[in-house]
Amino acid sequence: MRLSKVMSELGLCSRREADEWIEKGWVLVDGQVIDTLGTRIRPDQNIEILPAAHAAQSQQVTILLHKPVGFVSGQAEDGYQPAVTLINPSNHWADDQSGIRFSPNHLRTLAPAGRLDIDSTGLLVLTQDGRIAKQLIGGHSEVDKEYLVRVKFGEHTVDVEQHLPAESLALLRHGLSLDDVPLKAAQVSWQNGEQLRFVLREGKKRQIRRMCELVGLEVVGLKRIRMGRVTLGALPPGQWRYLASDETF
Repeated sequence: MRLSKVMSELGLCSRREADEWIEKGWVLVDGQVIDTLGTRIRPDQNIEILPAAHAAQSQQVTILLHKPVGFVSGQAEDGYQPAVTLINPSNHWADDQSGIRFSPNHLRTLAPAGRLDIDSTGLLVLTQDGRIAKQLIGGHSEVDKEYLVRVKFGEHTVDVEQHLPAESLALLRHGLSLDDVPLKAAQVSWQNGEQLRFVLREGKKRQIRRMCELVGLEVVGLKRIRMGRVTLGALPPGQWRYLASDETF
């Protein structure tokens, strides 16, 4: 297997980071420096990472943004600005307790770990750390995400809970498929008469909106309030803060 792939699968770093470290001579295999991209190794060979790589990794930041409506999570599209454009000193939350000072270097290779639709709000994680990205959106991610979802049911915009059949709520929890693929079981409950609480362990494109459509519900507002152990909390819309050293997903 390629050395960079092995390093990624071991959770040492992302594939991109592995390539950077290899090019800089920061990776040893069986005691020998490997600085050629694409090098293949055997599963039983020993990989050693030099301190310089760990030092570089420790300087990487993860940012929590309260994404407002009207911004896309990733690259600009259809004239809409990417959420990363909000990461600047003027939008830095005054109550950030991380102790990290903003640096333009924090924008380098900063990428969203998961997406929120342009018309959705709430917690968006942007990170330089490939390990965190893999933890949140990797194929084997077990990190759950919590959403508050305001819905209507036909003509019913208030007390929707009284009108949605119990079997429809049961289907939202388990039994639906998207693109002919069964969805994992979800936690779905009423937060109040017009708002559902979803907890998911997967993130298909527009998943909650499409799930709701399948049972006759229309989503009129969607907000992500938690990813794993990290919550949106009091972070105001359009503002951001750093993930503190004592916080983990």
